[in-house]
Amino acid sequence: MASRSLILMGQVVPCVKRNACKVRIRRMELDQNLLMYFKKEEFLFAHDPQKKCKVGDIVLVKELPQKLTTLITHSVDVVYPYGDVTCPLTGKKVIVGNYRDQIEEANQLYGKSSKAFDYDKAPPRGRLEDKRDFSHRETYMKYHDDGKDQPFAV
Repeated sequence: MASRSLILMGQVVPCVKRNACKVRIRRMELDQNLLMYFKKEEFLFAHDPQKKCKVGDIVLVKELPQKLTTLITHSVDVVYPYGDVTCPLTGKKVIVGNYRDQIEEANQLYGKSSKAFDYDKAPPRGRLEDKRDFSHRETYMKYHDDGKDQPFAV
């Protein structure tokens, strides 16, 4: 019997399930009439009991050898945390279209601006938890709008 090992890359989206995260996987699908590719999105539930995935993280999704439930069929590993963009080929940090190393070299040549952001002194993600970042909180479904503030509703 041949074993099927499917590995996909996707982005974590808000999820209501416990011990699981919801992952959006984007694929390009060929339209036979137009002979053009269009985006197609799939959603999978992956087993994440340690809650190591946060909303926005880029993750690697692997198929489990045996389904945990009818929905949870995959496991998940964080590849890139949300915020710092990393080039997959070189492994260097990227800002807009340039590597951070190139920007630092240009700052040494021409002088660094006093208003420039310093990435080395910046704290890691998670510093603003419970202040501005509520991605670690439990989310729930918003079934009706009763006029009350529901900050963690999906």
